[in-house]
Amino acid sequence: MKISKTARFVLQSATIGLAVAIVLLFLKPELLQRPRPVVEVHTSAPPPSTASRTPATRPRLISFADAVARAGPSVVNIFTLRPVRSLTDKPHAFKPNPSQGQERRPHRHERSLGSGVIISSQGYVLTNDHVISGATHILVMLADGRSTGARVIGSDPDTDLAVLHIDLPRLPAITIGDSKNLRVGDVVLAIGNPFGFGQTVTQGIVSAKGRSGFGINTYENFIQTDAAINPGNSGGALINTRGELIGINSVIFSRNGESQGISFAIPIHTAHRVMKQIIEQGYVTRGWLGIGLRPLTMTAARRAGLNHTLGIVVTRVLPGSPAEKAGIRPGDILIRIGDEDIVNAEQFMSMLAAIKPGTRIRIEGRRGQRPWSAIATVTQRPYPRR
Repeated sequence: MKISKTARFVLQSATIGLAVAIVLLFLKPELLQRPRPVVEVHTSAPPPSTASRTPATRPRLISFADAVARAGPSVVNIFTLRPVRSLTDKPHAFKPNPSQGQERRPHRHERSLGSGVIISSQGYVLTNDHVISGATHILVMLADGRSTGARVIGSDPDTDLAVLHIDLPRLPAITIGDSKNLRVGDVVLAIGNPFGFGQTVTQGIVSAKGRSGFGINTYENFIQTDAAINPGNSGGALINTRGELIGINSVIFSRNGESQGISFAIPIHTAHRVMKQIIEQGYVTRGWLGIGLRPLTMTAARRAGLNHTLGIVVTRVLPGSPAEKAGIRPGDILIRIGDEDIVNAEQFMSMLAAIKPGTRIRIEGRRGQRPWSAIATVTQRPYPRR
């Protein structure tokens, strides 16, 4: 059978095309695959530089990065070495290595850690007294990686505060804020060195103010917050959203040693006053009367003809004290000091401590069922030798 020229041309073209297709598929097998989809997403525009930002162009995203950037460089890690008094007092100071054939001799020192805040470019660092108490060596590590030994300027166990000094150039001092006008619900940030992880930031709110009565310190007026604070955060900074220091993290309430969402900080207006007096005069000035106190119960109040428990009961009067000279006796109920009502023992001690020694004050109360008053001259509170 003869094939026409047209059919032959078509057959040859098809054969050539099939051969070309086979070659292409051999060289580029991906031609048989389905095309891959192209992902389309919407990304935000990069934020303008800090210098070019205006109120209209500031990012609306809530972030505390600027506050942390201002305060973070001023928060330091503190490492201490202190002697262990006895193995029974510190059962975890020594843990033998089970891979050794025999137990090693127990260490006579323990290491601990905490935090601190650079308050002044002169080298003063504020921290807790319990962070450095009894330490034989203190090492301070800055956020920029520098480290140096520290010297203890002084401490005040009554408020659990201590002042260190370090000798380094270009120290980033923190800005002190206003702790007196804090409001419950204000956002706060805690910066410290929990568990030795390094500088860490946690966020919460002011849960309460003026907390006292825990028996932790002689003078207590804590800021309560739910910002997570763990071992190693002690002495670190509590800051507001502007990066200003408003408190020194001090105590956590915990059943297992870790954060339970209840933490306490010393207000910076208290810490700053204590630090200034430690540096400038070597001790903290506090008013003193020389009396022992206990709370006023409803039973004692009714016996005195009162219908409230606002006040305190004098339990003892020290010989030669301002209280004895003013005629105050055990059993007296103190209701008012100066122009302020006495709420409880903690508040009374704080008010008295703030009075300058040498000041004459009027004290009002009840002796038996009769109103009673006296004038006392406040003196400097004596400090026991350490």
